[in-house]
Amino acid sequence: QVQLVESGGGLVQAGGSLRLSCAASGLPFSTYAMGWFRQAPGKEREFVVYLSGSGGNTYYADSVKGRFTISRDNAKNTVYLQMNSLKPEDTAVYYCAVKPYSGSYSDQKVYAHWGQGTQVTVSS
Repeated sequence: QVQLVESGGGLVQAGGSLRLSCAASGLPFSTYAMGWFRQAPGKEREFVVYLSGSGGNTYYADSVKGRFTISRDNAKNTVYLQMNSLKPEDTAVYYCAVKPYSGSYSDQKVYAHWGQGTQVTVSS
């Protein structure tokens, strides 16, 4: 059974940093691309970043480019999201997911096994 567990969220002031973690189990982790998405209150869930299985390819949403960095440790079955220069508009529940299907890296429909999410709140 595939399971993803996010952690690392919290309350931070604007300009601060957080590192989110997503621990995976029940799948050959290194063979799968991963993604982070987020959902702000009253809004639809949106793409944040994609990382290939090897870690060699990344794609970022324009809104986080230059501030967020995704990485993975395949030995630990974990993907990380380092978030710097946080802004109040980054406030959301952040979800990680596995990308087992072909298709656009930003399309939620090609992702599966979503985690429960972790809350990030950025105060102004």
